[in-house]
Amino acid sequence: MDFLAGCIGGAAGVLVGHPFDTVKVRLQVQSVDKPLYRGTFHCFQSIIRQESMMGLYKGVGSPMMGLTFINAIVFGVQGNTMRKLGADTPTNQFLAGAAAGAIQCVICCPMELAKTRMQMQGTGEKKSSRKMYKNSLDCLARIYRREGLRGVNRGMVTTLIRETPGFGVYFLAYDVLTRALGCEPDDRYMIPKLLFAGGMAGIASWLSTYPVDVIKSRLQADGVGGERQYSSIADCVRQSVRREGYMVFTRGLTSTLLRAFPVNAATFATVTLVLMYARGEGGAGVPQDCEPAPPPGHHAAQLQQQVQPTSL
Repeated sequence: MDFLAGCIGGAAGVLVGHPFDTVKVRLQVQSVDKPLYRGTFHCFQSIIRQESMMGLYKGVGSPMMGLTFINAIVFGVQGNTMRKLGADTPTNQFLAGAAAGAIQCVICCPMELAKTRMQMQGTGEKKSSRKMYKNSLDCLARIYRREGLRGVNRGMVTTLIRETPGFGVYFLAYDVLTRALGCEPDDRYMIPKLLFAGGMAGIASWLSTYPVDVIKSRLQADGVGGERQYSSIADCVRQSVRREGYMVFTRGLTSTLLRAFPVNAATFATVTLVLMYARGEGGAGVPQDCEPAPPPGHHAAQLQQQVQPTSL
């Protein structure tokens, strides 16, 4: 039931946060010479005006499809790592989170590649009404036929560099915040505290790894128009800094931070309500596991060691 609740909660997080993620990706990869958008809010307005509300949900199928697998990996690896490490300390929370982040990249990288390509579909100077990809699965299948496994795993190194410390920071921040807030099972304000801790931990995690996310998005979007700009991670960094300066690493940050809090809040609230309903609690108390799943992503929260440990 905990696993199912995590999946439903993660789905709620994706639905809330995907429009912000679409804006983030568009801002990260747009041309500096001929920018399509002036900023976060202009990007939102332009997408809705030109592509309708559905334009904000381009590529949503990919994170939805990968959600169950990512949750299974994150929950299993994080919980088992904490049990192996023994003591519930901030350091162990970071290490367990980092291990979960690294291993879930197997699913996360192809999922985000498809999401990014779908989000970029129909953009650029030559806008075509003909779609390259029908859906996320079709996108991955086409990439595989053209480039093989290497193409499907494009951006894997940057995803690892982002997700490993990113998940570690998330678990560490969440652990520190829940301890500081005094989250106890009989606290009537337990759920608001969890929502606040999860949202702030998500923001902390994104701030710690955001520059890597910019490079990852550019590498995964590279070649959408048919021509590749970057030969490697280092080449992408060099070209990006040369053209746009070091501020390039903050492109889309506003959209990302606006997304981070509500995504984690929606995930926590959904997980809590599903578990309360399933266990017939319907009132005070918290579920045994309040573990939100990560968005095109990337973040999970863990409370089992603090409240009531269970086997996953």
